[in-house]
Order: sequence, then C-alpha cells, then structure tokens
Amino acid sequence: MLFLMQVFYSLDEAFSNHSNSLILTQIKSGFLKNNITKITLYIGFIAFLAGCSAVKRVDEGKLLLEDNTIRIDGKTSRNEDLNSLLYQKPNTDLFGFPLQLHVYNLAKKEIDTTTRKYKRQIDKANRKIARKTARGKEVDSTKINRGGFQGWLKRTGEAPIIIDSKIAESSLTRLENYQKNRGWFNATGSLTIDTLKNKKKRGTILFEIENGKPFFVDSLDYKIASPVVDSIYNIARPESYVKKNKQFNTSDFENERARLTSIFRNSGVYHFQQNLIKYELDTLSQDTLYNKKKLSVAMIIPNRSIRNGDETQIEPFNIFRISKVNVYTDYTTDGTEQIFNAHRTVNGFDIFGKSAIKYRSSALLNPIFIEPGKIYRDVDRSLTIKHINELRTFRYPNIQYVEDPTDSINHSLIANIYLSPLKKYGLGFNVDLSHSNIQDFGVAFGTTLSIRNIFRGTETLDVSLRGSLGTSKDVSNSNGNFFNVTEFGADVRLSIPRILFFLDTQKYIPKTASPQTQIAIGGSIQQNIGLDRQNLTGLFGYRWNPRESVSHSFDIFNIQYVRNLNTENYFNVYRTSFRDLNLIAKDFNQTPENIDDKGDLVVPEGASNFIKEVLNGETALTPQDNAFDDVKNIEQRRVRLTDDNLILSGSFVKAIDSRKSFSDNNFYRFRGRLEVAGNLASTLSEAFGLRKNDQGNFEIFNVAYSQYIKTELDYVKYWDMKKQNVLAFRSFFGLAIPYGNSQNIPFTKSFFGGGSNDNRAWTVYSLGPGKSENNNEFNEANMKIALSAEYRFPILGGFKGAFFADAGNIWNVYDDNTDPDAEFKGLQSLEDIAMGTGFGLRYDFSFFVLRFDTGFKTYDPAEPNGSRWFRKYNFSNAVLNIGINYPF
Repeated sequence: MLFLMQVFYSLDEAFSNHSNSLILTQIKSGFLKNNITKITLYIGFIAFLAGCSAVKRVDEGKLLLEDNTIRIDGKTSRNEDLNSLLYQKPNTDLFGFPLQLHVYNLAKKEIDTTTRKYKRQIDKANRKIARKTARGKEVDSTKINRGGFQGWLKRTGEAPIIIDSKIAESSLTRLENYQKNRGWFNATGSLTIDTLKNKKKRGTILFEIENGKPFFVDSLDYKIASPVVDSIYNIARPESYVKKNKQFNTSDFENERARLTSIFRNSGVYHFQQNLIKYELDTLSQDTLYNKKKLSVAMIIPNRSIRNGDETQIEPFNIFRISKVNVYTDYTTDGTEQIFNAHRTVNGFDIFGKSAIKYRSSALLNPIFIEPGKIYRDVDRSLTIKHINELRTFRYPNIQYVEDPTDSINHSLIANIYLSPLKKYGLGFNVDLSHSNIQDFGVAFGTTLSIRNIFRGTETLDVSLRGSLGTSKDVSNSNGNFFNVTEFGADVRLSIPRILFFLDTQKYIPKTASPQTQIAIGGSIQQNIGLDRQNLTGLFGYRWNPRESVSHSFDIFNIQYVRNLNTENYFNVYRTSFRDLNLIAKDFNQTPENIDDKGDLVVPEGASNFIKEVLNGETALTPQDNAFDDVKNIEQRRVRLTDDNLILSGSFVKAIDSRKSFSDNNFYRFRGRLEVAGNLASTLSEAFGLRKNDQGNFEIFNVAYSQYIKTELDYVKYWDMKKQNVLAFRSFFGLAIPYGNSQNIPFTKSFFGGGSNDNRAWTVYSLGPGKSENNNEFNEANMKIALSAEYRFPILGGFKGAFFADAGNIWNVYDDNTDPDAEFKGLQSLEDIAMGTGFGLRYDFSFFVLRFDTGFKTYDPAEPNGSRWFRKYNFSNAVLNIGINYPF
C-alpha cells in the first residue's frame, strides 16, 4: 500500500511539473482524450484497492458509519422512503466492498495546498497562451484546474461517512415528522450509536420510532364562500383524496389541493390560486372499539381578495370567458416598437402582422386551443404552447390574458398570443463515430437544410445530405486504402402539421393528438458494403399521439427499391458459401476452365458454371446426393441475396412509453408493428395482365415485387432497484410470411440473431437459423424470438457494470427453405433457443454510454444433443461486443 501511494504521489508531481504541456494537450485533444485518460487511470489501480484500510482517514475517537437500522414499533423496517430521510448513510459499496471510499483514501490529505499550486501554474500558462494567441483568447482554467491527480481521486472517490450525533438527531427528527405526516401524531423516537467490537473505528446507528395510535378522518366539512366555486366543488367532491375513515396522510391533502385548483382553473375560475385552500384539523376523542383516534377536517376556501392601493376589496369568484383572441405573428423581443399594419379576422380570431401576414389562417390557428366564446381553461393555454412548439416555426410563444375593458361585468378575458418566428432557413451539421461487424471503424457525417413555412402552412422541408467512410478488413478489393467502405445518400422530407386526406379526420384524430403528414423521398449508394447497393425510397404517411405516452404511425405508401450493383462479387463477399462450393468442386468438377492454377473455382465464371452443371445433371452428382442439395442451397441463397427488390408496402406502428423523465428507471416500453407488402401491386398486376418471369412471379420494371405480411412485437421493462441499480428486461417476437408473388422475404426485411444489441454470445448474423450449423456470413430468417435480462449497477465514477443473459434464435417458416434444421416446427423447436450469459463494463460520458460486453455461449443448439450446455463457455470462445448506449 505504501509503495502504491508513492507511485500516485510521483504521478501527481509529474502532472504539476508539466502543466503547460497538459493545457496544450487538453486544447488539442479535447474532451474524448481527457476521458480516455480517466478510463486508463481507473483500470490501472482498482486492483490495488482491496488491501487498503477503509478507516485510514477516520480520526481517533471517531466512527465510520457501517450501517443504519430503523425500527418501527419494535420491528425492523426496510422501507426505502424512510431510509432516504437519513442525512448520513454508509459509504457506497460494490457487492459489499466500499470501492469509492478506498479511492478517496488514496489521495493526499494536503489537497488544498496542491490545488493552490495548480492554480498558480495554470494561471501562468493561460497568460502565456493568451500572449501568443492571435485573438488573445484565454484558456478557461475552470475546465483544467481540478486539483490534478489528487483532485481526481477525491472527486471520483467518496469521503468516509463519520458518525455525527447532531446529524443523527436531525435524521431522527425527520423520521418522527414523516410518521406524523402519515397520521401518527404522537410518534416519538430515540437513537443509539453502537461501536462494532470486531471492527476498528466503525459503528452503527439504531433509530427506534414508537408510532402510538394513528388518527383517522372521522368527519369532513367544507366552508366555501363563493357560490361558483361551491357548485364546482360539489361536482368534483366524490373523487376527493381526503375520505372519511381513511388514515390521515399529508400527501392526501396536498394532492387534493392540487386537484381542486386544476379543476377550478379549468372551469373558468381564472383568478383562483392553490394557496387559497386551507384545512382546519381538530382532534376528537379516541375510538375505543377500533383502538384509533378521530380527526375532524374542515376545508376553507374564502372569496377573492383584490388589492387596490392600500385597500382590499372582497368579492366572490366568477367564471371568465374568452371574449377575444389576438395573434401577433411577427412579434420581436428586442425592445423595438411593435407596429402591426396587417390585420385579418378569421372565425373570431384577430391575426396581426407587421407588414404582411405570411401564414395561411387555417395553418396558423390549427395549433391554438384558446377560442373566443369558450370559458377560460389552463389546459387550453398548455396545449397551445405545446402544439406551437411542435411546429418548429416559432420560438416559445408568449401568451398573456387581460380583462376585457369593454365588459361591464368584468367576466371576460382577452388572450394575446405573441409569436416570434424562427429564421426561415436553418442549416445543421452532424458527425458520428461508429463500429459494427461490417465496419471496424466508421465516420458518418451529414448536413440538413431546413426551410420553414415553405408553403405558408407552417410546413417544414428538410433536405439532407449524408455520407460515411469506414474501414473493414473483410473487403476483398480495398486497394490498400484505410477507408475502403463508403456510403452516400440524400433525403428530402416534408412535414405537414395536419392530416392530408380528402375526408375530415378530426373525429378520429383530433388536433390534440399532434397529427402530422410525412412525405419523403431518398436515395443512397453503397460501395464495398456487401454487394454494393443503390437504394431508393419513397414515403407517404401519418403520425399522431393520442396520449402523452402513446404514439401512432401509419404509412399509407412505403416504396423501397434495392438494386445490387456488384452481384458478380457474391462469392468474394460470402466466403463461407464459396468455401463449401469449392470443396465440392474439387471432387466433382469436370470442366478445366472452371478452376484456376491452384485448383480453386474461378470467381465468378467458374463458380457459376459449376453450379449450372451440377443442377443440370452434367456432373456425377445426383439429386439423391447430399452434396447436390448443398449446391442447390448455395445457389438458392445466392439468387435470393443478389436479386433486386421492389417493396411496395404499408404499415402501422403503435408505441407506448411510460417513462416520465430521463431519470425514471421504473417504466415500460411497447412497440407493435404490422406491415403488409405487395397486395395493391398484385391487384393491379392481375387487372392489367402484367407479364410474369420464369419463376411465375409478376414483375414491375423487370423486378419481381415482394409480397408478404410481417409483424413485430417488442416489450421492454425497467425496475428501479435503488442506489442506481436497475434490472432491465426485453422480449421480442417477429414473423414475416411470404405469399402470392414471393416465396421468401427480402434480405432487408428478414431477421438476424447475435450482435451487441441482441444475443451477445454470438457475433451479428452468426446465430441460427434453428439448430443448423451454418457458418454463413449473413444468416437470416423470417421468424425470430429474443429474450434478454440485464442487471446494471454503478462501479466507480462514470464506470458502470452489468450482468446479462440473452436467449433466442431465428427460424425459417412458410418459405422456400429446404434445410429441416433451420425450420420452426412448433413447440419442439423451442429447444433450439440459444442462450448466452456474460458481463459488461460501461463508461457513462453523460451524453452517451460506451459499452464493452463479453458474452459466453451457455447453450448452443448447433451442437449435438448432450453437448449443448457450457461446451464453449470460456474466454477463447467468448464474444467481445462494443456498443454505444444500452442495448435496450
């Protein structure tokens, strides 16, 4: 331990003597390099911590808090709400080991002196850099000055929690008040600090609470001065949180006040405020029969108080209506005089513009829920703000209400809506780094030009250009270039904030659901990614959100055309198929022109000729031979993967996400998708008598269109296990059935297994189908089952850990597959479900998570019966997955 400390102190001195170099390195390398250094430091010394003393920084006579115990009426409580009230909690541990405490103990105690030294050196370096910089731009020392290595140890670690009797007393008071707020008004407590005899300088705290008898609401009364408020309350009263014979709980009264305020303010009572609702409590005699105490509750809501100078006027609340709505479309916040010369009145709305009104009235008024003649409602204001923001046309709107001076009884409001338009043109750029099984390293970049209000209907047109450069060791023709994989594309998308349809859809999709029409076209071209492809797409669809947590997507037309540009490169890309074919050719090839000097098939001519000769019966192979079936399967796969695809489909997606905030770790997600392709094309083909190809399939533009039905069900559930521990579960089922004009599913629409976001014990595309022993580069099928569970926990600083289990497989069903091991045959095929288990190490950069997961093959259905469990459960057969963010 002393040697380790000396090493750390040497590092600290090395950092302090090279502060100028450190600053320049920070400037050049940026955020990523700084964090990579952190990761290296983490890994470098964690192994040394186990032998260090946890009480190294605990002074004599002090105690390190080892545990808190809470007893309620003599019984130990595990209530997390009670535990969260304690000001002092034991140091965070990792499976019983206080890792962060040990990291903190490695730092020097004289950290403040070190910090002052760093400040002087960094300030000196900043002055020097400022003099040499042409613009005189100074380095922000607050981003560099962090106390050096010693400061890093203290920030990453956790100071020892020393038992403080005064803080413990404060915690006890919080526990007593918590119980009193839940109806035990006479709750009393005591605490005991014990020293652990078998552990030096360590202690525990015991909190004991005696609740006494609880108080229950025995009678309810209310005193409401305003008749309007009284009548609204009588309607809302049955749903009250405060009920007779219910144990007193402060949260019930808080919830009831919030509920009533919302009801009043959404019923026209514009001036009502929550602090006007008061409660009077009166304790009654004890109920000896049920051993509980009674409580009388009275709710009091006075009239409205109006301050007029030094005088206060009292009058009853009234219901206010909207008499007028003014919409100002060119409002600015720069303090200049606002003069609106253009004016238009539509359906009671007054629309103003400075020189001209640049928006169609219907498009402008569609997101506004505040309407003349309606009673005032808070929800209308909230909906208006929300839907105006969704237009991506204006800045955050400013909505103000004033009492209408023309109303003699002062029960009317004028709503003024001030809209500040965003710039008509917006230009954005993005750069991403990526990694996949196809690309060892990739750089993706793109730019998007946004044109707002392009047709005066608050539409947004996005024109995007994108590209990526990658490197792959699997590319056969790389010409020695580092970036040997490329993709470039362009997309045009028009977003219209309403449903474009020849019938009125308001009854089924109201404007509260934020309806949108999406029209898009796009194209891309790939080089050295598989067979090289051109991809053309077209889309016309609708999007809407019937509830906050629910979203719908309905694509009426979704057209995709995939053209393979380099089909002759098939056997160079799919090397496993070529290897199997080449082995058969060594025994059965009879044409010398099919092979090269080494005796291998020539690609592509030799391989294609040999396949034709086998299938035409020109070799010694017969349909009864297994090798004949192998050649036939290789050819079927080749044809399927090299055929061009034309997909004319429609789809519906329903998604539910119950997550309330980014920090919410107790939620679920569901996504269901149904896609149907080729039905319209089939009907038109029959009607117009389009020609069929040699396989008996209709063609459009010399391409056989796909016809299938596909469904996907995806469910994710999170459980918050407290202390940043999370249990996550995912299930997935997918099925695509070809029919009519298709005998199989297009490759781009099929399912695959394995990879960093699937079964992590197999590389992507290497799992399945079924129990087959295929070693193809891209194994895929038309049915999939996947299950995953993951337990996530914090380790140290930004480091997170996880244990996971993945199960699932893919199968062929209802298609032209001829391999029985790949077929799904009912419940008996569930024994083909593969299982992988493993562990993960992640680093949280706050805006993304870098993930390293290691998966082990726990159950492999491709192995013979009796040898499937744990046969390859070792590091030599493990799969290291690198991913960005969590897998689900």
